[in-house]
Amino acid sequence: MRALLLAALLACAAPDALAQRGALVERIVAVVNKEVITASELAERVAFAERQLRRQNIALPERTVLERQMLERLILDKAQLQLAADTGLRVDEVQLDRAVQRIAESNKATLAEFRRRLEEDGVAFDKFRAEVRQQILLTRLREREVDDRVQVSDSEIDIYLADEQTAAGAVEYDAAHVLVRIPEQATPERIEQARARAEKARADALGGGDFARLAASTSDAPDALQGGALGWRAPSRLPELFADTLKTMKPGDVSGVLRSPAGFHVLKLIERRGAGVAAAVTQTRARHILVKTSEVVSEADALRRLAGLRERIAGGADFAQLARLNSEDGTAARGGELGWVHPGDTVPEFERAMNALKPGELSEPVRTPFGFHLIQVLERRTADVSTERQRLQARVALRERKAEEAYQEWLHQLRDRTYVEMRLEER
Repeated sequence: MRALLLAALLACAAPDALAQRGALVERIVAVVNKEVITASELAERVAFAERQLRRQNIALPERTVLERQMLERLILDKAQLQLAADTGLRVDEVQLDRAVQRIAESNKATLAEFRRRLEEDGVAFDKFRAEVRQQILLTRLREREVDDRVQVSDSEIDIYLADEQTAAGAVEYDAAHVLVRIPEQATPERIEQARARAEKARADALGGGDFARLAASTSDAPDALQGGALGWRAPSRLPELFADTLKTMKPGDVSGVLRSPAGFHVLKLIERRGAGVAAAVTQTRARHILVKTSEVVSEADALRRLAGLRERIAGGADFAQLARLNSEDGTAARGGELGWVHPGDTVPEFERAMNALKPGELSEPVRTPFGFHLIQVLERRTADVSTERQRLQARVALRERKAEEAYQEWLHQLRDRTYVEMRLEER
C-alpha cells in the first residue's frame, strides 16, 4: 500500500506545475505508439522528482538530465498501460474502492479524512483514484507477464540452502548502483556511447563525486531518484553479477563497469554486515477478531463492537464462536486462528500488541492498517526454524531475485518494441 500510495501521488504531484508552465500545456514531448506525452505531464513528474531529491538531500542534476530521466519513465508507464488495455486487463470500481480504502487505513485515516488531506495538498480525489487504478494495472501486468512465469526448482533451493549453510558469517550488503541501458540490437556506436557514460560515472565516483547525485543524473534504473540505493540485501536477493562483485569489495569501493543483458552497471559498496540467522525463534500461537472501518462503520462503531465482544469473552463466551460470527478476516472460519506466528509474519502494530500478551491473555482493541483487532495468545514456544519454513524462505528469496531480473529484461524488451518519437528538444 505504501508503494502504491507513493506511485499514485507521484503521478498526481505538483498541481501548480501546470499553472507555472501554462505556455507548455499543449506541447507534445513524445509520441508512444498512438498516444502522446505532453509537456505538462512531464513538468509534473520533474517537479515531484525535484522535491523527492531535496527531501533526501541529494543534489539536483541538471534540469535537462532530469527531464530525460522522467520522460523515459513516462514512456515505460505509457507502454505498459497500453499493453494492459490491449490485452483486456481491467480494474472494476469495487476493486478500486477497496484499494483506496486500504490506502486510507494505512495512513490511519478514514476515507473522508484521507480525501480531505489530499484536497488540502492540492490533489484532486478523482485524479488520485485514476492514478491508483493505473498503478494496480501496472502491478497486475507485471504479475501476469513476469512474476507468474517465474519458477524456482527444488534443485535451486537445495543449492541455495547449501550455500547458506557453508557461508559462515553470512553477510548483507548496503549498496547503490548506476545503470546505463542498452537497447536491443544496438549498433556498436550506441553500445560504446553507453559504455562511455558508465565509465564517466565511475570516474566521477572515484574522483570523490557524490554517488547519489551521479545515480540521479546518469542511471536509467527505476531507483535513480533514490540515489541508486539498493538498501540492505543478502547476496541471494541480488543479481548474481552484483553478488559476485560485491563480495570482493570493501566499504567505500566503486566497482569497475559491469556488463549485463540490460546494459552497463557501476556499483558502490556503502557498508556490509553479518547476517547470521538465529537457530531458534520464539513463535506465538494466537487468534483474533477483526472489525474493519468503512464509510458505514466508523472507528467509534468498531471500538464499541469490540468492547462488547471482549466483555462477552471475559464473561466466558467462546472466542472461536464469536470470531466465526463477527470477524471480517479470512481466519473467521477457523475461529480466528492464526496458527504459529513467526516474528515478522504480521504487521508491526499487531506483533507489538501480541508480544505484550501472556498466554491466555486477551488484548484491548488494537488498531492496525486493516482495522481493529481483539487478540488472544494461546501459547508460545521456542523452536528451530523448520526445514519446510527454511525452504519456503529460500524459494521466496530466489523467486524475488529471478522476478526482478526478469522484470527488468521484460521492460527492456517492451521499450524496444514500442514505437517512440521523441520531441523533447523541440522547444
